[in-house]
Amino acid sequence: MDVYEAVTSRRAVRAFTGRPVPRETLERVLSAAAWAPSGSNIQPWRTYVLAGAPLAELKKRAGERLASGDPWDAPEYEMYPPELKSPYRERRSAFGEQRYGALGIAREDLQARQRAAAANWDCFGAPAALFCYIDKDMGSPQWADAGMYLQTVMLLLRAEGLHSCPQMAWAKYHKTVAEVLSPPGGLILFCGMSIGFEDVAAGDARTGRAPLGETVTFVDGL
Repeated sequence: MDVYEAVTSRRAVRAFTGRPVPRETLERVLSAAAWAPSGSNIQPWRTYVLAGAPLAELKKRAGERLASGDPWDAPEYEMYPPELKSPYRERRSAFGEQRYGALGIAREDLQARQRAAAANWDCFGAPAALFCYIDKDMGSPQWADAGMYLQTVMLLLRAEGLHSCPQMAWAKYHKTVAEVLSPPGGLILFCGMSIGFEDVAAGDARTGRAPLGETVTFVDGL
């Protein structure tokens, strides 16, 4: 698989089979992803990978919290600005319509939307998951570094025939994740990432992208 194919075939998959992901494959991916760029090479990410019994335990604990109506943990960072302006607001709305529309869920059916969202904390059935932390003293450039690292991981997973789904949703249960992982103090859970083989029978929809002219300006005199 070349780089272009990896980029264009990568998407947030929300339906996985239970087929295990070999540890040596994950080690190969993460060893290569360590070459992702970061300012002054500080490599601000701290990654944990779960599978087997530990991941099952995390899913169980998250599921119990969800079923009991336990409120989300106090946020450690702001996922989106309180008031998204145009065109970002419209793009987010279009994503929701496409995502839930593909599932046959009406806009006003909040319970069905909540049930669909709950699959986040089961990792959409994936047999492996990655959790990315960053030191709370880091600034915006280092958060960007973590994003480049995670994108590199996802592209390398595609090269291995695997799919993924990055999930900021796990930050809402960061205390539960910490109970299982016991990370050092001073770290913030940025996101989780479900990893596995796609369940193609689920017919997971793919969201579109803005036209090039909306996001790119060429200044070349042509």
